[in-house]
Amino acid sequence: MPGPKDLDPSSSPRALLGAELRHAREKSGLSQEELGVRLFVSGSFVGQLEAGTRRMQPEYARLLDDALSTEDFFQRNCGAAAKSRYPEHFAEAAEAEAAAAQVREYTPQLIPGLLQTPAYARAVFRAYQPTAPEEVIEELVAARMGRARLLADPTEPLLWAVVDEAAVRRVTGGRAVMAEALRHIAGLVHRSRVIAQVLAFEAGAHPGMEGAIKLMDFEDAPPLVYFEGPGIGRLEDDPATVRRHRLTYDLLTASALSPENSLALIEAVAQDYAHEEHP
Repeated sequence: MPGPKDLDPSSSPRALLGAELRHAREKSGLSQEELGVRLFVSGSFVGQLEAGTRRMQPEYARLLDDALSTEDFFQRNCGAAAKSRYPEHFAEAAEAEAAAAQVREYTPQLIPGLLQTPAYARAVFRAYQPTAPEEVIEELVAARMGRARLLADPTEPLLWAVVDEAAVRRVTGGRAVMAEALRHIAGLVHRSRVIAQVLAFEAGAHPGMEGAIKLMDFEDAPPLVYFEGPGIGRLEDDPATVRRHRLTYDLLTASALSPENSLALIEAVAQDYAHEEHP
């Protein structure tokens, strides 16, 4: 009897692969926890594979084919599901972000990627790669703007960003670029599309000083937390780890300016940048 056909990479391959995994698991009479034991992972990890919020790695594909008697179906198709326009260390987080119902993010040095303008993103990528060809920079900018299209939906996902005052004050790309970037955030706030808070310098020491945090919640999968450093990133679903960083984020929001005062600061600094550019 012929096995299942290969997935079409043009039609959301990760979601299709997750649906096939759920079908094969249920056909085998296994719960997510029981299949997780055979993969040496948690049942919640299996749920995230099925929901398309986690990337299926080749080693898991091989174990799945063995556990579910699917010949080499998952091994043949995990490559298509892994294709991404994002850097390897961030690809899984970006794709999970696209499926999230709620995203909460703290950034210490930069305006969060989902809130960036093309000019601001271009300045950031050029700073990261000062000798890269222009087409490489433009591809990176296009990928980042593609992520930002999540905000085209009027209500979902919920995005709550805590931005360090350092990111607001750092002149990235020039004063005109900063004025545009901050006005873009203010516009999203005025349209009730995002919640934005500024963690002011006067807050002093705070629980997020170790680096950026991104928390993601889903309708049909356990929550995730993402950590990032220079050229590296890690996605975690361990419940204790997620809880610990959710507390960190809650403490950050308590230390930050209120949304109203944050908006006033963002608009005032944007106006200062504009006046400095055009005295």
